Amino acid sequence: MEQIFSKLNFITNGEGFTDITDDLNLFIQKSNFDSGIFCLTSLHTSCSLTINENADPNVLKDLEKFIKSIVPYNCYTSLSKEREKIYYEHFQEGEDDMPAHIKTALTNTNLSLSFQKGRLILGTWQAIYLWEHRFSTKKRSISVHIIGEKKSSIYNSKQSQ
Repeated sequence: MEQIFSKLNFITNGEGFTDITDDLNLFIQKSNFDSGIFCLTSLHTSCSLTINENADPNVLKDLEKFIKSIVPYNCYTSLSKEREKIYYEHFQEGEDDMPAHIKTALTNTNLSLSFQKGRLILGTWQAIYLWEHRFSTKKRSISVHIIGEKKSSIYNSKQSQ
């Protein structure tokens, strides 16, 4: 068993989903791992990691619309009987900042996945997405931790048998 820690950087185009599946598989292969566990952690408080459908783009559009409906910009309406409007106190970085933090808190900032033969084990219609919650283009860093068997280790153990 071996392990590595690293960081991958991605540029997002503002709000929405960036499919990072191929980049992650390429990283596993370039690191010469065959099988193991791949842990990802977003190093930001205003974007998420998610596994979702990669066949029908309407799934991602519907997810985006849903999260916007439950996390509005500028203020929200309390669920109390009075239904008062509550304005965000954290707004210094723009109207998208506090909603982005809430969206991140409601979703995932880390994922742990298994991989075999140098590829992540995903379902037929699954992909891994970096979900940007801010309006503008951002540089995002993902911490990567791989624990597993390297290709050469497996080859060498077969040779010695």
